[in-house]
Amino acid sequence: MRQLFTSSTARMVAGILASAVLSALYARGGPGWMLGFVMLVPWLGALNARRSLAATLACAYLMSLAFTAAVFPWFGIALGRYTQVGAGTGLSVLLLAAPVFQPQFLVFALVRHVSGRGHGPLLRALAAAAAWVAAEWLLPKLLGDTIGYGLYPSQLMRQGAAMGGGAGLTVLLLLANEGIVAALAGRRHGWRAVVQPLALAALGPLLLGLHGLAAQPDGGAAAGKPLRMGLVQSNIIDYEGLRRQKGAGAVVREVLDAHFAMSYDAVVRRQADAVLWSETAYPTTFGHPKSAAGAGFDREILATVQAAGVPFVFGTYDSDGDGEYNAAAFVQPGGPAAFYRKTHLFPFTEYVPAWLDGPRLRSLLPWTGNWKAGNGARVFPLRLADGREIPVLPLICLDDVDTGLAIAGARLGAQAILTMSNDSWFSDAPEGARLHQTVAAFRSIETRLPQFRVTSNGYSAAFDAGGALLAGTRMGEPALVVADLVVRKPAPTLMVRWGDWVGRAACVFLLLLAARAAVPSWRSPAADGVAPARLAMTFPVRVAVLPPAARFAAALLRILARAGLLGICVALLLNEPLRTNTLAQIRWFSGLFLAPEAASWCVLLAFAAQASIRDGVLVLTRGAQRIELALGEIAAVSLWRLPVPAAGLALRLASGQRWRYGLALANPLAFAAALAGAGGPQSFEQPGATLGVYARARLALCRRKLDRPLVKFGLLPLALAIPAFHLHQHIAYGSAFGEFYSYGLKAYLLAFALWWAAWAIGVVLSAALLRAAIEAGTLLAALLRPGRAIEVRRWLERAGRAALYLGLPGWLLANLVGA
Repeated sequence: MRQLFTSSTARMVAGILASAVLSALYARGGPGWMLGFVMLVPWLGALNARRSLAATLACAYLMSLAFTAAVFPWFGIALGRYTQVGAGTGLSVLLLAAPVFQPQFLVFALVRHVSGRGHGPLLRALAAAAAWVAAEWLLPKLLGDTIGYGLYPSQLMRQGAAMGGGAGLTVLLLLANEGIVAALAGRRHGWRAVVQPLALAALGPLLLGLHGLAAQPDGGAAAGKPLRMGLVQSNIIDYEGLRRQKGAGAVVREVLDAHFAMSYDAVVRRQADAVLWSETAYPTTFGHPKSAAGAGFDREILATVQAAGVPFVFGTYDSDGDGEYNAAAFVQPGGPAAFYRKTHLFPFTEYVPAWLDGPRLRSLLPWTGNWKAGNGARVFPLRLADGREIPVLPLICLDDVDTGLAIAGARLGAQAILTMSNDSWFSDAPEGARLHQTVAAFRSIETRLPQFRVTSNGYSAAFDAGGALLAGTRMGEPALVVADLVVRKPAPTLMVRWGDWVGRAACVFLLLLAARAAVPSWRSPAADGVAPARLAMTFPVRVAVLPPAARFAAALLRILARAGLLGICVALLLNEPLRTNTLAQIRWFSGLFLAPEAASWCVLLAFAAQASIRDGVLVLTRGAQRIELALGEIAAVSLWRLPVPAAGLALRLASGQRWRYGLALANPLAFAAALAGAGGPQSFEQPGATLGVYARARLALCRRKLDRPLVKFGLLPLALAIPAFHLHQHIAYGSAFGEFYSYGLKAYLLAFALWWAAWAIGVVLSAALLRAAIEAGTLLAALLRPGRAIEVRRWLERAGRAALYLGLPGWLLANLVGA
């Protein structure tokens, strides 16, 4: 027993150490980003070997410890040096606090262990990944880190952050690791047990790569004159040490002289439109001088800005009756200064929580400041000498790890981000400064806003709207960066539209899983999952009797129609003018979807017939035409491998040949059951294990009234169009019937018809995206958990109806309230 215990423990420790080493290589950047899809595999294998909850949590605790030691040792060392307790002590404190510093490992392992008791590998992996990002959302980490940020070196992969942020990338990385673990565990059970989870593992990189190819921001060649900003990195960092040596006034003098000289170079020699200094570059309050010398320095800055003729933005301090603030000053030539106050202060250095503060704590932590926090994102106009006015969003240091601040700024109309930081903490640990820069770059990817980022001693940089580093500095040297960035109002990304939604969605998913486990009646009873009503059929029934050429033509037209819908979705996402041009949308919709869909329907109509069973004979009639096929001649019935142009089945004759016609109809399972009940073939051939399960799952559920085309694509758009059109009339014409009073009934009805058509197109496109997600989810369930494919399908259908009938009205209501 002791030998077994020792062997099991050794394998667990080896797995944890292997994952920690891979994580460290992944975090270093460069080509190591590819390790993100495998770095947790050894640890997940160790988790799979843990049988008890206590052993699972112990494994998770050790992983949080090893991950912190491998990826973040620099933070503990920097903390120890800053607090003057020593690098070793700082690192020890960090490792002791590892479960608090990286809590997602414990939450992930706990949920994975519990969900694995009642669910298969797929749902367990989804629940665990949701738990990881939900923990990071509910318990924001000090550095705002998540493993998805490690994909930054890949230009294609990182673009996925525009859809789901760093959390979305993290989910895909976790699922890829889970897929590889499942494949390794199933290698003894045949190739299918390996291929299926590997398909899941490959899905994340594939989706990210395809999205990255489609979502590359354009270069903005036609966007007009770029914003040319000068970034001043002075490399003066040890203010306290300099004060002790030279005095406070001499330090301010030295700092200002260095910044003035580099700013002169930026404006006069290199024609910068504006100048940006780092956080706390002016190390005292600006506009609220504490002494006569401070007032003189303020006047000197104002005179310099006036002489330069361009706006200056710099880190300083602001104050009011409540206290002092770490702030950014916006100083325009000839105008008053405006201030942004830092929202996220660093705990135990810039502030202490009120419930902990007191003389005793201050005596233990003498370095701790007493600054107040600002009140969120603000956008300021940057008025340039050539008359342009560019709205910009300032962020100070820890602000740039908050996705919500950048999104709020984008919603307020910002066209660029100005980030100021003092990364002198990381003077001896450039890994920390590099991580901070990477996290900041994701704010540009998520919002499609270009970013100028300046630090006191590195790394300063300019990022384009896709997060690409266009210009930058090294660590620990004075440097001036003058960079041009295209600025304009970007099309809102999904992150800007929905906010930081992945963490919230993960919490909802976990709550639904918990509710389902707590309420057994939610579980659907069924032997094979097919409702008996679905197997009842009343003859005659409408079918399409399709020869191969007709089926191919109808299927191709229908595929083109569905592809057209997805193409319109992509076009609307990438083409902002199209989103506001209803007539152009109608033309696209008619040409890419309605025309091929109508053509496919016409093909089916041309081969439509009535099917009935009489005296042991299958009879197909169309007018005077009649086809009879004795049931005894039919040896087997099989579902079509792919349900195009509709669901259908094929008949195999007793001679062994396949009947040359295929039958397209709404309910092929019931039709096959009716043939068997009338004395026909009892053999029902599946089109392949996975596709057969998928086909049965598609056909097993009864269609609801809400799924009828008239309700979904007629009445729902009408219900949405009426309030939207009503609001439009009030805004544009002053009353509900303003256009009628001004231009007559014809113009009024035509305008309403266009609104109805626009909403109908929107509903069809939303339904198409939901349908694609439902079919993909069903196929994935058939691949990985065939026994639960019908249940998964049922939940996906419910979620799709909720998203369509509740999500769209909710979105409209939110916009109406906002208006």
